Amino acid sequence: MASSLNSSFQTSNLRTVFLGKKNEVCVSSVPVNRVGFLRKTVVCKESRIGKQPIQVPSNVTITLEGQFLKVKGPLGELSQSYPREVNVEKEEPGTLKVKKAMETRRANQMHGLFRTLTDNMVVGVSKGFEKKLQLIGVGYRATLEGKDLVLNLGFSHPVRMAIPDGIKVKVEDNTRITVSGYDKSAIGQFAASVRRWRPPEPYKGKGVKYADEIVRRKEGKAGKKK
Repeated sequence: MASSLNSSFQTSNLRTVFLGKKNEVCVSSVPVNRVGFLRKTVVCKESRIGKQPIQVPSNVTITLEGQFLKVKGPLGELSQSYPREVNVEKEEPGTLKVKKAMETRRANQMHGLFRTLTDNMVVGVSKGFEKKLQLIGVGYRATLEGKDLVLNLGFSHPVRMAIPDGIKVKVEDNTRITVSGYDKSAIGQFAASVRRWRPPEPYKGKGVKYADEIVRRKEGKAGKKK
């Protein structure tokens, strides 16, 4: 009889603490020190871009020293320092692979990014990159004067831009500009700086635009139907 009352008292206490007095669910008496929680280890998925190997041509020399990579080819030389979340390894002759050094969210983010940066280095020093621009507008023209690119874009004075080292600029028909080189980020930055002087406007399309850029046109007030 005493053991039955003791068991009923423990069940009542557990019901009061965990479920409240008004709940009618029966809870068995379990010692508190035996209650625990299971933790599941979360494994980050490998990046689809990051796990792809990088093919190194025979005319490209790779120098790997810890977390520092130097790539040298016929067009130039580039280097990259890698964070502790990723490692660069030579798997086979002529093959590089970027791997995660730890299983964290940041490592998963860095994996695909630095694989792309490494591939851009290899392609840049062996084949190179280029970006094409086009000038649209009456009187808009571009010329080369030494190591400067001179733009006439409707301002009261011409715009003169110094061409950085490692970048080549070619002008055709005074309206088409080709920016080329081995450093993809430097090429994109210079091309964006040229476009920033006169971005294409949406009504007549005048300005500086990329050759493959599609400018969404708007209808002017005079062209709208009443």
